[in-house]
Amino acid sequence: MARKKIESLEDIKEAVATVSETEVKATRKAVKDKQGRSYATGKRKDAVARVWIMPGHGNITINDRSIDQYFARPVLKMVINQPFVITNRENEFDVVCTVKGGGLSGQAGAIRHGISKALNDYEPELRPTLKSAGLLVRDDRVVERKKYGKAKARRSYQFSKR
Repeated sequence: MARKKIESLEDIKEAVATVSETEVKATRKAVKDKQGRSYATGKRKDAVARVWIMPGHGNITINDRSIDQYFARPVLKMVINQPFVITNRENEFDVVCTVKGGGLSGQAGAIRHGISKALNDYEPELRPTLKSAGLLVRDDRVVERKKYGKAKARRSYQFSKR
């Protein structure tokens, strides 16, 4: 295709129209292993989760235990299931994950992040939904370190006038 020299506003409008008509949207390909699983790593605070998703019946296994055994609080179970609820894929995938570090809340956030990334790899057309919900972005808030001369990270010791 030969390039045309652009000299006027009409030439610019014509060039934009031809580009938008001929522009082919790049499609992402699904990333799956030989067993038909997608893998992703999720992180939150100090927790790191390795997550595999595969077609199934909605079973979630965390460190060789069921989700009900590992997470007693319903809020944490809800956090983990958010990617499936938002994309209308409840009870369609089995999840196997290992998680290390942090506390239960951080681990639940890491698993959610990993599930979102793995869903994105398994079905790339879900990306806009997951991205608009903010599930593909790592939540980078961590505990601030304690500084010397302070009681905690920022709190000073009590001041005495006399």
